[in-house]
Parts: sequence; C-alpha cells; structure tokens
Amino acid sequence: MLNLGVKNTLRILRGTSVGMYLGDKDGNDVLLPKKYIPDDVIVGDDIEVFIYKDSEDRIIATTLEPKVKLNEFAYLQVMAVTGIGAFLDWGLEKDLFVPFKEQNRKLEVGDWSAVYVYLDEDTERLVGSCKVNRFFEKENIELEEGQEVDLLVFEETNLGLNVVIDQKYKGLIYENEVFQRIKLGSKVKGFIKQLREDSRIDVSLQKQGYANVEPNAERILEKLKASDGFLDLTDKSDANYVMYQLEMSKKTFKKAIGSLYKQRLIRIEEDGIYLV
Repeated sequence: MLNLGVKNTLRILRGTSVGMYLGDKDGNDVLLPKKYIPDDVIVGDDIEVFIYKDSEDRIIATTLEPKVKLNEFAYLQVMAVTGIGAFLDWGLEKDLFVPFKEQNRKLEVGDWSAVYVYLDEDTERLVGSCKVNRFFEKENIELEEGQEVDLLVFEETNLGLNVVIDQKYKGLIYENEVFQRIKLGSKVKGFIKQLREDSRIDVSLQKQGYANVEPNAERILEKLKASDGFLDLTDKSDANYVMYQLEMSKKTFKKAIGSLYKQRLIRIEEDGIYLV
C-alpha cells in the first residue's frame, strides 16, 4: 500500500506527458510530477519518494526531502495564515496545515513553532499540531543514563531548554549546563543525564564525569594549535570566559587541562596554558 507521510520505494510503471506513474506490489499507483523526476531513471527502476496529498487533496509523490515526516517533531516557520489555520514550511510545494484547534497560541506569518506531524483519521490528511506535549512517549522510556541521543531544541523555559529526544521523548537541559551557543530549532547530540521517577528526563550536552574529559581535552589541544600554542585561560579564569572561549564548563575545563598536564602535552603558567 501507499503510505502517506513517509518514504516509499516504488517501481516506475510508465511515463506520461505530466510525469511518471509509480506502483507498489499491491497494484496501487501514484503520479510523480515531471519536475521531480531524476534524469537517470527509466521505466522499471525502483525509486524512493515521499507520499503526501497535494493542494487538490490528491495523493502525490515527490523526490523533495521534507523537513519532517509522519509521527515526527520539527521546528518550522509559518508561511501563511488563513481563515482555517496556519501553513508552515516543511520543505514541500504544499505547506503543512496546522488548524486553529492545534495551535497553543495564535500563529502569525513569520513565527517559528515546534510542531508534530500526524495523520488526521477523519480527513486522511497529514496535519501539524503545535500542542506537542501530548505526543511524547511517557510510559515506555527505552533510554539509559549516559546514552548518546539526538536532540531537537524546541522551547525555552525558566529552567532551561526543552528538547525532543530521538523523536520520541521530551527532555530538559538545565540553563546552568548550557556551555555553547544554541538557538531554538537546533539539532544537536546529547547524553541522558538522569531518568527521573516521574518520567522526566534530564539531558546534558556533554558526557558526564571523566568520560567527558578526553574529547574536551582534544578540543583544547585544537584550540591551542589554532592560537599559536597559547590560551589565556587558567583554573582561575572566569567561568563565563571559559565558556566563551571553549564552549565548555569551567569544571570540565579544569578536568581536561589536568589530563593534558599529566600527559605532559601542556604547561600551565600564571598567564595561561601553553602547548608543549
């Protein structure tokens, strides 16, 4: 069957003046418009396409890469607002529809918002919802402390940054643990810091404890090499200045330079650290 909102691998059945028709093993077919056909394909080839409905509510195929697929979260910009809702840019010719009932605030053109894509059972259309909290998995959390994960930063709070973890869970990075420049919509790597009994998940942008020393020691070495072998940083430097220079906490910095010093890769003087 043709699956809306995801990539489908289909066979090219025939060509027409408007494009190529693609089919699945069940006898279903869909049009791939001419403008989306790669130059190197012929009838009989298999091709991967994204399936959705066009502005006339017809099922259509495209080789364009959407910014978000079915049952995924994204951070998108509002392109238009009409009497029925807002339309967000998700990388396709037809924008993603977010009805008023799925907005947690009135969206305006130019706004950015976190959104979740789901299939509306009544209309069989792909729809976006800004009420993302109800779509997070809260019961079966298949994560472990220390695990590396993919993060999407989608909301600022008085505690820090709310993130989507692996397109399934909601997590929090505390404000005092953000040591690099991050904006809403950023996709970054992170690590599970703590799984709480209330199903809340604390996330860190850096590995915890001594597991974090080695990559940051490498970062310091690279920074030293790029700075003619000297950095005006010591264990007495202001924490904000350390974060500005290296995008890491002062605690992590002290551990890292301690490791480098023991390996005799740097020397520490009153005015800073030197590459040996």
